[in-house]
Amino acid sequence: MEQLGRDTALVLEGGGMRGVFTSGVLDALMKHEQWYRYVVAVSAGACNGLSYMSRQPRRARYSNIDMLRQYGYISLSNLLMKGSIFDPNLLYERFPNEIMPFDYAAYEANPATFEVVTTNCITGKAEYMTEKHDGRRLTAIVKASSSLPYVAQITMVDGVPMLDGGIVDSIPVKRAVETGHPMSVVVMTRNKGFRSEESDIRIPRMVYSDYPELRRALSHRVRAYNHQLALVERMEAWGEVIVIRPQRPMEVGRVCRDPDKLERLYWEGFREGEKFCSKYKLTI
Repeated sequence: MEQLGRDTALVLEGGGMRGVFTSGVLDALMKHEQWYRYVVAVSAGACNGLSYMSRQPRRARYSNIDMLRQYGYISLSNLLMKGSIFDPNLLYERFPNEIMPFDYAAYEANPATFEVVTTNCITGKAEYMTEKHDGRRLTAIVKASSSLPYVAQITMVDGVPMLDGGIVDSIPVKRAVETGHPMSVVVMTRNKGFRSEESDIRIPRMVYSDYPELRRALSHRVRAYNHQLALVERMEAWGEVIVIRPQRPMEVGRVCRDPDKLERLYWEGFREGEKFCSKYKLTI
């Protein structure tokens, strides 16, 4: 079994409901007690990463699959009535405080660093935010990181308007290196070789009219993402990262509402996590 050093980072990509794969991987890591000391996460990766940081196995799975079956929290009516296609009150208020409470004490006691990537709407640049003591600020940061453009409201953090971290930094491997981590385990939500075939378009001025730098970032989002995918594959070839990823093309989209597809994806993630843990051991 290969040993991973104490300075190995855990990097969690986003991807909306594709993040169910990540929740399966993280449940496998928790089963085998692989606790990383630095975790940097984006969007859905941040949501799933919270339960890893509070050491609550299957909690993320419950929110992604069981709650979707019970509450159907993804809908156009949510977008029209509540400003987000994902029911924000259910996901960021009722779920962590009532339905399956988040263990804030365990999270705060965890000595590991948890950084969440957001996009600053004013600068159009990524920000890497952390919070260990203020539960409401932590929720706001993760909500901001998960606020997909066009289908979710801008979230204010410390008085600054924020959106989905994946707009600018979908796979923050560079951030892991910059913070002193020579090796990273990267959990991705796309199969190897995937490249987005969408076309970048110039965002018209009436969209996010108060935020020209955000519009600029959104206008080359696809190019930036494909560049990061290529970077990760190069780093993987060079032995600088180990990637856990789906082995087949993704059948789940960002706003998938099919619990059966999500269930299959969760178990694929769990199996890939198990395979990883059978090969690599994290140095205590």
